[in-house]
Amino acid sequence: MKIKSPKTTLLITTYNWPEALERTVRSAFDQTVAPDEIVIADDGSTDETRQLIERLGNESRIPIIHVWQEDKGFLRTTILNKGIAKASGEYILQVDGDVILSRHFVSDHLELAEPNYFVCGSRVKLSPEITQKVFANPDFHISLWNMPPSFALNSLRSRLLRRFMSLRYGKKIDHLRGCNMAYWKADIIKINGYNEKLTQWGHEDGEMAYRLHFAGVGKKSLKMGGCVYHLYHKEASRDNEQTHTAEQNRVIKERLRWCDDGIDKYL
Repeated sequence: MKIKSPKTTLLITTYNWPEALERTVRSAFDQTVAPDEIVIADDGSTDETRQLIERLGNESRIPIIHVWQEDKGFLRTTILNKGIAKASGEYILQVDGDVILSRHFVSDHLELAEPNYFVCGSRVKLSPEITQKVFANPDFHISLWNMPPSFALNSLRSRLLRRFMSLRYGKKIDHLRGCNMAYWKADIIKINGYNEKLTQWGHEDGEMAYRLHFAGVGKKSLKMGGCVYHLYHKEASRDNEQTHTAEQNRVIKERLRWCDDGIDKYL
């Protein structure tokens, strides 16, 4: 049975880039269908980010909840679990705080929201030049004409193609972007959330996706709608990627559903 209007939480991760976070949150304010709340999962940013969130909260009719933890290195899995635990929405739309949401982001995701499925969306990587224009002019409009041609298709919208491709595109379980995904909070609790033993960059979303898969939660891909525009920045170090790859391979080999160090400690 399709559930069309669950209570939604927009979950945004951030770390010490308030200029980008402001663009993310303001794009949430500009949605054709607004989320019911915004939870900002903050992995140890300075007071500048707190002040920004307070100011945005005073402007917004959407409740904004700031979940902060002390900066002890890259602990994305931990802050995500804390953010998910605080979310009051049944359905969570997860993005990073360095993306701009397309105006129909929430409505397009809700079209595909269905019990026992999680959804992986698409992104458009903006060039350094376009990113600079976004920061220089709050009214700058991102369009097909000023984005990389190789990503242009990701920004197109078609309801018919969206539904046709949802179960046909990107069937590999870890073919996903953590900066644009959606899931039911109850499903995440069922598998104990993100694995907090993964404390470096890479594959933490894929590892969790495989556990969802082994718990009987299907995967959909959101194409032709619901994309995000990723602001340019230097990529994170991948020095410890092999450790996360090994853990994901263990999940696959043993068909694991549960991680021992997860969200249960915050519930």
